[in-house]
Amino acid sequence: MGKLEDNKKKKKDAIVDSAFSLFIEKGLNDTSIADIMEKAKLAKGTFYLYFKDKYEVRDYLIRKKASQIFEKAQLALHEEKIQGFEEKVIFLVDNVLNQLNDNKVLLRFIAKNLSWGIFRHAIMSMPMDRVLNAEEFIEKLFQETDRKFKNQEMLIFMIVELVNSTAHNVILYEQPVTLPELKEVLYPLIRQLISNFEITWADSGEADER
Repeated sequence: MGKLEDNKKKKKDAIVDSAFSLFIEKGLNDTSIADIMEKAKLAKGTFYLYFKDKYEVRDYLIRKKASQIFEKAQLALHEEKIQGFEEKVIFLVDNVLNQLNDNKVLLRFIAKNLSWGIFRHAIMSMPMDRVLNAEEFIEKLFQETDRKFKNQEMLIFMIVELVNSTAHNVILYEQPVTLPELKEVLYPLIRQLISNFEITWADSGEADER
């Protein structure tokens, strides 16, 4: 990386880091671009060389944070050498939940601003330096099993929605149960979801008959 590119990266990182700190402290609505640039110690006009508005910074942050969480989970999965489709999926979910439990500030930020569209863009398109991007990884996960599944994207969507909708209050407030108690119920549900989407020999035979 040349000196000019390095300088640009440092400025962008300063803007993003300042924005994240202020979004957490004050909230998105009460944070102005002027606030961000003052904290970053940069001229206000510099902001528009990198982002069009603070909402684009927010979306960038969500993509970046979600990508980092998924990358850590993927690396941990590789190190543990987990076998079996369900076991891999549950290991990933467990790792992500543990990361969010260890960083409740990050969970508050992501949960408050996250939509399926933003999340899907985060996991499907943001490249990672050391591992496969999430789209490639999920595709590889399906390819590595000799089992067949219908509507793979819907399966992933439903797992994400199930985890997201149940884990938020549990991690932040331990309501209505603690995280270990949630996991005892959540993981069998994920196994059942996977089973429901699997194309079995019987399903194939019925399709052939029709």
